[in-house]
Amino acid sequence: MDQKPKLKVLIINGPNLNLLGTRLPELYGTLSFEDYLEDLRTEFEGCILDYFQSNQEGDLIDAIQKCKINHDGLIINPGAFTHTSIGIRDAIEAINMPTVEVHISNILEREAFRQNSLISDVCYFSIIGMGMKGYQLAVLRLREILS
Repeated sequence: MDQKPKLKVLIINGPNLNLLGTRLPELYGTLSFEDYLEDLRTEFEGCILDYFQSNQEGDLIDAIQKCKINHDGLIINPGAFTHTSIGIRDAIEAINMPTVEVHISNILEREAFRQNSLISDVCYFSIIGMGMKGYQLAVLRLREILS
């Protein structure tokens, strides 16, 4: 019997998201992303969830471009680059693959300069303000899109 290939998803987090668990816990919570990722991988055993984080815009663009080679979908939280990086937007558009934008906080309720996303129009879906659960919802959405 043929076994269905596992869905391969790359999760990319941008600047300062390596500080989850310690940075602004009242806004982002006290759980590190690495600890959350373990739980996510356990919940979605039928998926391969790879992870990349960088504070460097060029490294994020490189990871997005390489994503198409080995992955079926992309989940991205570009952090502050959401509001400033045309390069990240263009990279997402160029790979032309199912991509879900995630933001832990509700960017629409934050400072005015954080309320605009340069990438939302090139993503299949955006999840904002759901805390870390946004990543879980993104995996579910990608599974639905790719099935």
